[in-house]
Amino acid sequence: MTAKIKRKSVRTSRKASVSPFSIYWTKGNYLFLFGGVLLLILGYILLSVGNWYSTTSLYFAPIVLFAVYVIIFPLAIMFAKRNKPKVEEEKVD
Repeated sequence: MTAKIKRKSVRTSRKASVSPFSIYWTKGNYLFLFGGVLLLILGYILLSVGNWYSTTSLYFAPIVLFAVYVIIFPLAIMFAKRNKPKVEEEKVD
């Protein structure tokens, strides 16, 4: 007679994979990123307003876009909370 082969069950329990961003990205990072996206949209809206030679298109929109790309997005990536060392208070009885 033939030997019976045990089959492994298809349903195996897998560990939930943890996102690598959960370690580095905090709520503050996401707020900077979301604010940057909103300002980016505002910059492109300002760029499209009026004629191509208008003050808004030539001066304000490039300043907003430059600030978003050079300041806010890198800040969103590199922002980290500083862990302050906990000072233990001595109890006097």
